[in-house]
Amino acid sequence: MLGGEAGVVRLVDAFYRHMDTRPDARGIRAMHEPDLASTRTVLVLYLCEWLGGPKQYTAQRGHPRLRMRHAGFAIGPAERDAWLACMGAALADVNAPPALQAELMAAFFKTADWMRNTAAA
Repeated sequence: MLGGEAGVVRLVDAFYRHMDTRPDARGIRAMHEPDLASTRTVLVLYLCEWLGGPKQYTAQRGHPRLRMRHAGFAIGPAERDAWLACMGAALADVNAPPALQAELMAAFFKTADWMRNTAAA
């Protein structure tokens, strides 16, 4: 429904564009390397698999283990909400159908909330 891998690439590009420009995303942007090329590639692989596509992420990187991979970062409500705001804006940018946006945002919220490892705002 997003347009296959090309649609996921557009979504990821829009997501990181928002992360680079939104004031509320400064904190989560600072958690990333200055050059987002490899991070983009990994997120595309992950989202393609998560959305039902080929298991390339798992083949290349193993089980996602999202909490373990993000354990070195303080993730609280503010970071969760900034990530969700960037993803919500990206879904709108790629003209995802409203019902799909709602479905994906509900699923993203569950994952993003589960990633919290601090109560700090």
